[in-house]
Amino acid sequence: MKIIAHRGYSAKYPELTQVAFEKALELPIHGVECDVRLTLDGELVIIHDPVIDRVSDGRGRVSTATLARLRDLNFGTAEHPQQVLTLPELLEMMQDHPDKHLYIETKHPVRYGRIIEEQVVRCLRHAALLDDPRMHFISFSPAAIIRMRHIAPRLDRIHLRRKIERRLNPLDVHPGKPTGLGVSLWRAKLRPSLIGRMGLPTYMWTVNDPDDMLWARDRGVDLLATDEPELALRTLGN
Repeated sequence: MKIIAHRGYSAKYPELTQVAFEKALELPIHGVECDVRLTLDGELVIIHDPVIDRVSDGRGRVSTATLARLRDLNFGTAEHPQQVLTLPELLEMMQDHPDKHLYIETKHPVRYGRIIEEQVVRCLRHAALLDDPRMHFISFSPAAIIRMRHIAPRLDRIHLRRKIERRLNPLDVHPGKPTGLGVSLWRAKLRPSLIGRMGLPTYMWTVNDPDDMLWARDRGVDLLATDEPELALRTLGN
């Protein structure tokens, strides 16, 4: 089982910040996961929520703020302030860790639609990482998976199952020919047969309890996203 630090080392450091990724990348784990959104001026920033109220000392929507405005805010703590991180900056950090993988999640629905996937591909291509097997694309959006198949067909594509698909997609159909499938711990416990379905690797989120980590391992989960990467290492071994 491969351990992925969810939003960086987010149990110990402010999520999706430079320090959270630095500390996660120092660990002997498989890789890290990030969420990306587009700013008003077209920059890809590493922020999970559509608004910045929870994760910064500012307020408002990511999509209506410029990168310059976001740079003025603190995404860390009062004692250890952190600037917003951009995808190009995170990709530069990944270059210093050639053994680590990066799982990039685009958030939907967003006002900019397909532009966010196009910008991710542009950033990966600019960093000479588009064809790097360490780079992975993940999304809850079937449309995003389809788009990425067309614009970057060699990029690994993991479709994350939404909770609502339990009712709307009972046959578990996935357009865009994903190369992996994601399932939450909660839904996997309700329906363990989703693990390994279609012979594809299973990405499971967000697993922070040792008993749940062992449960996932024993049922063949391939990729484990956790806020507690050091706990996962102690529980599962290196």
